[in-house]
Amino acid sequence: MFKKILFGALLIVAQASFAQLNTPKWVANATIYEVNVRQFSKEGTFKALEAQLPRLQKMGVDIIWLMPIHPIGVKNRKGTLGSYYAVRDYRAVNPEFGDFEDFKALVEAAHRLNMKVIIDWVANHTSPDHVWVDQGHQDWYTLDSLGQLQPTIGTDWWDVADLNYDNKEMRQEMISCMEFWVKNAKIDGYRCDVAGWVPMDFWKDARKALDAAGNGVFMLAEAEGNELYDAFEATYGWEFHHIMNDIAKGKKDAAAVHEFFARLKPVNNGFHMNFTSNHDENSWNGTEMERMGDARFAMAVMAATIEGMPLVYNGQETSLDRRLAFFEKDEIDWTKMDLVSFYDKLLHLHQSNPALFAGVGQQAPRFISKASDKNKLVYVRERDGHQVLVVLNLSAAPQQIKFTDAATAGDFQNLFDGKKLSLKSDKSFDVPAWGYKVLYR
Repeated sequence: MFKKILFGALLIVAQASFAQLNTPKWVANATIYEVNVRQFSKEGTFKALEAQLPRLQKMGVDIIWLMPIHPIGVKNRKGTLGSYYAVRDYRAVNPEFGDFEDFKALVEAAHRLNMKVIIDWVANHTSPDHVWVDQGHQDWYTLDSLGQLQPTIGTDWWDVADLNYDNKEMRQEMISCMEFWVKNAKIDGYRCDVAGWVPMDFWKDARKALDAAGNGVFMLAEAEGNELYDAFEATYGWEFHHIMNDIAKGKKDAAAVHEFFARLKPVNNGFHMNFTSNHDENSWNGTEMERMGDARFAMAVMAATIEGMPLVYNGQETSLDRRLAFFEKDEIDWTKMDLVSFYDKLLHLHQSNPALFAGVGQQAPRFISKASDKNKLVYVRERDGHQVLVVLNLSAAPQQIKFTDAATAGDFQNLFDGKKLSLKSDKSFDVPAWGYKVLYR
């Protein structure tokens, strides 16, 4: 077990560099865990989740991201229970999960464990029976030729109504609703659904208001693009996720990783959130087993060490091998907790080793292997004298991976077996099919 080290001076530097967004210093070495409250427990409540916070904290989780916690619309509802993303009231709590006091208690419990809580925010649309509609604010929505509410064009989201961001009153109320949770529930930020479909100037205004409302917030955009870093610390690593899927399926190889980072334009204060699963991937595109097969562990290692902030989706520590239903009750089976140690080691390494810290001062991976080494990937993350060396076999056959790098000669510790070893400049590892080694110092 790693001891969580804050590296105060280093994080203070990060804080100063993030000043334009008032980013809290805890963001740099944080890890994130996504919770589907409905499916997380038999009860499907905030109280049931609260009881599991110590376990998650012990595993190395810093940020709890809750899928939307608000009441779900009834009109045009999909399935029996509906979509969390068809919000009926931005200022209320879904009664299935508990009440507002239960939610506040959850946040307070997380804070006592030095954990943070962010909630999913759906700013692009609401349910068609949202309280704003009941209040007569039809002009806050995008209307069709007959003056009726309509879903977001180009989607099959017939259970929601698209919002009109040309309306200044709606914008102001949306920001006020976001401030409400920061001020009254003391949440620590937001994961913003389909953020790229909402005007960027809105997000900039919202971020200014949220920074003023609290002690700094963490903002995660479900989108990619450097322009988002004017309002968000983190964006989705969608492209890299798809590269990992394609490598696992044999459609791409290590050269795709080299190419991605060769054209990546780093932003001083921004970073990706990396993942092998999340609620969308699991429910709609398939489990890790379906998409990645035997490569899933190597991909999880890469997601946790390559660049940015690692995400674990609830149930991944149980080898979740089925797609969770989206509109019905479908609780996670927690009887098999076989991957807790695996994620524990990865998350604590990210917490404790500055070479992996995200945000200002982060270093892109330095590749030791060549792009022509199609089935082999070796890279090192470095910062302030700290190093994390990663060796990956990106194939279904055992590989002997040799490389030369004088800068990584010396003493390291093996992440997964805890053994110490001394490396010479000319290194050689026997790595099994889809195998991995992570060394750090």
